[in-house]
Amino acid sequence: MTTQGASPEAIRAILSGDPRDVAPLLLGAVLSHRTPEGTVSVRLSEVEAYLGPRGSAQPDPGSHTFGGPTPRNAPMFGPAGHLYVYFTYGMHYCANIVCGPDGVASALLLRAGEVVAGQALAQSRRPASKSLTDLASGPARLASAMGLTTADSGRDALAEPFGLELPVTPAAPSAVASGLRVGVSGDGGSADYPWRFWLSGDPTVSRYKPGRSRAVGKPL
Repeated sequence: MTTQGASPEAIRAILSGDPRDVAPLLLGAVLSHRTPEGTVSVRLSEVEAYLGPRGSAQPDPGSHTFGGPTPRNAPMFGPAGHLYVYFTYGMHYCANIVCGPDGVASALLLRAGEVVAGQALAQSRRPASKSLTDLASGPARLASAMGLTTADSGRDALAEPFGLELPVTPAAPSAVASGLRVGVSGDGGSADYPWRFWLSGDPTVSRYKPGRSRAVGKPL
């Protein structure tokens, strides 16, 4: 399958699938955010799938939606291709791209990537960064480098001021690794949920860290 020059409608159709199937297709995709300060584009190297509430067809104890819909997680129940951005630990934003059919909660957390355009702007947003490699290596770093906040939650990632370009050819299965989700405790962080996907050997991929003890439904 090739996706060169795919229309927003075609991309949305792809994103409407199960996030565990969509995840490998997003590796190598480029997400852009245009702001008055300039444009930052990130080539995605790592994503993490999250599904739905308890009692649903696809319950996920690691997901924000596990306890059911709220005003905060409402975008996850919406149409594919939209953003779900949340604030966590009182200091960080993290961004997701919603997947699946409208009304079915699922999304892919954008865990890491390479800044391929707007490096200077990304560095100004992340002055503590030590190298281009770590500018977007981790979900909070990626959101910060791209200038994403909760004000962007619910916005369409396939329409201005955003843009998503899928790779011309999806990553070969041999180039995609998968494993436990990062920082998720309890059942959601167990081997039953190996829903983190990354480009094997890519230097921007974040490090794995197990979750701390917590109640179910930890932020994505």
